Amino acid sequence: MSLPADGPREPTSPGPASHGSAVTVRGLVKRYGTTTALDGVDLDVPAASVVALLGPNGAGKTTTVEICTGFRRADAGEVRVLGIDPAGAPDALRARIGVMPQGGGAYPGVRAAEMLRLVATCSAHPLDVDELIEVLGLGSCARTPYKRLSGGQQQRLALACAVVGRPELVFLDEPTAGMDPQARRLVWELVESLRRDGVAVLLTTHLMEEAEALADDVVIVDHGRVVAHGSPAELTTTGDSQELRFRARAGMDVTELAAALPTGYQAAEPAAGRYVVQGRIDPPVLSAVTSWCAAQGALADDVRITRRSLEDVFLDLTGRELRS
Repeated sequence: MSLPADGPREPTSPGPASHGSAVTVRGLVKRYGTTTALDGVDLDVPAASVVALLGPNGAGKTTTVEICTGFRRADAGEVRVLGIDPAGAPDALRARIGVMPQGGGAYPGVRAAEMLRLVATCSAHPLDVDELIEVLGLGSCARTPYKRLSGGQQQRLALACAVVGRPELVFLDEPTAGMDPQARRLVWELVESLRRDGVAVLLTTHLMEEAEALADDVVIVDHGRVVAHGSPAELTTTGDSQELRFRARAGMDVTELAAALPTGYQAAEPAAGRYVVQGRIDPPVLSAVTSWCAAQGALADDVRITRRSLEDVFLDLTGRELRS
């Protein structure tokens, strides 16, 4: 999938996007009475990239987005969005960003196509509305009032409203909430096309699969603080929670195998002829395993290395208890 017409409009004024950064946040603090929602958050969204902001309920994700889009003011810290302080959502910034808030933000009685055309009239060079409707699968409900759209249709309409003005930067707050797998895949393809067209995207999501599939960089926040950041690959390959699995002759002494490995590694034979080594799997460890098997006159077959999922990392960092 690609955006209709000729992609996003050219920037109308200079800013960090032209120098590699669409959003820069340093030391962001926001309090609600005695509750500190954000406690010194740092965040960067490079141009032409997708950054996923992850965290449990109440971690500060939506507050961060609302401050970056000018809907809330920070109590402390520095925020620059396309080179502009977003406090008060100045016109110079609103014309260059797209926002998809939670809840859609459309008038209950307005028809889907009417809503999108209304938003398009606020842009100097909007995308072709009819084509965007078809791209996002909204053709069958174009004349349906917003309040009668399904949750997934409302989400897709909100996404259409966020991108119709050819923004340089898009904020997506839970963009696929309530969508079926087909609609979710459609949105993923559109997000990927935005990145290809040079648009920066900051999205919040509770779907770890979504973050792994879309994000160049992931920022995990908890209790208003950044607890981890990096690419999905970097976050899931650090630490010692990896496994090397292989098949070989059954009944080999796994105690001897563990002794052939560096301190702290574990080896087991959970099923006959199927072996597991747990620890940080790097080339020396892989070589040690295959060499040990060769010394036993056995061939290590079907060797596979598995890593932690992003969900595993998320739960390790933020806990496994349910939050309201």
